Amino acid sequence: MPERAKPTLAQTEQGVRLAGCWTLATLARAPQGLRAAIAKAPREAVWDLQEVVALDTYGALLLWRAWKRAIPAASSIPPEYQALFERLHQHVAEAPAARPKRDPLAWVVATGVLAMTFASHLASFVALLGQLVIECLYVLRTPRRIPWLEISANLHKAGVRAMPVTALVAFLIGVVLSYLFALQLKRFGAEAFIVDVLGIGVIRELGPVLVAVLVAGRSGSAMTAQLGTMRVTEEIDALATMGVPRHLRLVFPKVVALGVAMPLLVAWTCAIALAGGMIAAYFELGLDFQFFIANLPRAVPLPNLWIAISKGVVFGMTIALVACHFGLRVEPNTESLSGNTTRSVVAAITLVILLDAVFALATRNVGLGRG
Repeated sequence: MPERAKPTLAQTEQGVRLAGCWTLATLARAPQGLRAAIAKAPREAVWDLQEVVALDTYGALLLWRAWKRAIPAASSIPPEYQALFERLHQHVAEAPAARPKRDPLAWVVATGVLAMTFASHLASFVALLGQLVIECLYVLRTPRRIPWLEISANLHKAGVRAMPVTALVAFLIGVVLSYLFALQLKRFGAEAFIVDVLGIGVIRELGPVLVAVLVAGRSGSAMTAQLGTMRVTEEIDALATMGVPRHLRLVFPKVVALGVAMPLLVAWTCAIALAGGMIAAYFELGLDFQFFIANLPRAVPLPNLWIAISKGVVFGMTIALVACHFGLRVEPNTESLSGNTTRSVVAAITLVILLDAVFALATRNVGLGRG
């Protein structure tokens, strides 16, 4: 078939004569010597394309580059192919500019920018924390100024509405952990110790961290988005204009609400996770519920519960502060709003894990003995 005719190039005394089918399908199977012959052919020669059966964009681009982006003056090209070269002349960009040399000290600049950004965030966060302390002292002196309505609203949104999702996740995590521990304890004939392992793991470590991650992703991001939206719509500036203390009305209620809601959510989540683990232990190991409940207080001393509650308070207030910090830094555009919301969640979870490590080191000798 003519469309599959082999592309050929012949150099004669009259010039360069092309023949055959110059398309992507035929050129892909053509020998490499053909491309070298095109590159070596003199551009100022007479190029004869009258015997070319078919020419597509790929074949035209191959010739176009060999001609240095200009049709040779003494060339014989059929009119239907002339239009193809005209389109290449209009749409094919010039050769890309040479890439500038990489600055060997660019890493120093990047490190400096990163350090300045971190210092800016740290200074802003410390200022926010100091302002919160001032607001706390103010409301202690004038209790009638405590924004009870805002605190209760945040407590409902961050605490009550989070109970279903934390319960579902905690129950599933408890079931999975119980099955995993049961498989390992069976090998050593120590099935009864699943109460110790599951109780310590859930109450002391997993419960507070799990709740913190869920609250940071759910309530922390919502707080950042709320403050960011108020910045975009200039509502915060309007509050300042009217003389309303923005930290007392916007930051203080969120921090107090999460400081109260988190320990309650931790207790709720730990109870649900232990219930899931207890059910899984019943089916996997045959341990009845009465045995599990009776041995839990002895396996998990009371200080572990106080450690979990303390973690809840610290984690909750940290998440709220981080959310408010990034929310107040939102600039009046939607890109800044989405970026700060993402950074708020990442920073809150990172800080929670860091604080959990500090708790683990500070309380490593507390509550681990079997009572």
